[in-house]
Amino acid sequence: MSNNKQHKTSIGGQALIEGIMMRGPKGDAMSVRLPDGTIDTVIEEHVSIAKKNKLLGLPIIRGVVGFADSMITGYKYLMKSADKALTEEEKEEDMSKLDKWLSEHLSEKMTAVITTIASVIGVVFAMLIFLYLPIEVVDLFDNYILTSADISKYHSLFEGILRIIIFILYMVAVSRMSMIRRVFMYHGAEHKTIFCYENGLDLTVENVKKMSRLHPRCGTAFMFVMLILSMIVSFSLVLVFPALATINKLLWMLIKLAILPLIMGLGYEFIKFAGKHDNFIVKILSYPGLLMQKITTVEPTDDIIEVAIEAMKAVITDNPEDDMIK
Repeated sequence: MSNNKQHKTSIGGQALIEGIMMRGPKGDAMSVRLPDGTIDTVIEEHVSIAKKNKLLGLPIIRGVVGFADSMITGYKYLMKSADKALTEEEKEEDMSKLDKWLSEHLSEKMTAVITTIASVIGVVFAMLIFLYLPIEVVDLFDNYILTSADISKYHSLFEGILRIIIFILYMVAVSRMSMIRRVFMYHGAEHKTIFCYENGLDLTVENVKKMSRLHPRCGTAFMFVMLILSMIVSFSLVLVFPALATINKLLWMLIKLAILPLIMGLGYEFIKFAGKHDNFIVKILSYPGLLMQKITTVEPTDDIIEVAIEAMKAVITDNPEDDMIK
């Protein structure tokens, strides 16, 4: 592919452990740099649930379905890449003392049950920090600092701002970890390779290196858009139903959980729209998400770009129209 025609592709990917997964019209391709230095590429057929069922493919609904699908398959490929990329010695080092004890003393099924329970506890803990903590902090601020002013109807705005701050601080903190930084390099290579393909250039290391690592159709941008939309929708609900400003904190958190699918759906539609259009308004709305990618992507080295190119080549067809955003 060597023409200079602009092309908006639906191909997307995910950074893995020493690898990249790309999803295109031919299915999923996972390319991983093996311990011996070679690149291993595996292609798997993938048909979205939204394509199997017309109802699940409707706007908003397809966003919820797509998010769930990407979380499940993303975790699957992350585990597969770790298994391929890490040596036995590295796997042994990465195992915690608890993991070793479980594998030595319990059956595989019991270990899976305990791991699942631990994952659920982790999700609940994350929800408490990300959902309940901002509600509690804003409430304390209102009750003990701004005692002379009634800011109850603005709680959702302050909560939203606090969640964005927590999200940014969390991403900055994890980006300092050496393994995560390397994953972020693969994330940058994924974006640059997609941009190279969209610009009609041959997929070579030199061409990919010239591209931007900040892409409007990115999971980081999606998360940031969801945070902003959640703040806007929550505040709008309080304006329409003022009684929500003074309800029980736990009930308010449950309401926020209930509207989460709507937020996911709206966020998906915006990211999809941003991927197809390049006008001034879209650029302004996409800018915060692009800024976040300065944290979640890092300029990749040549060997990492090579892996991204292999994954991309595995999912593109001879006809570019096969992967156009529809």
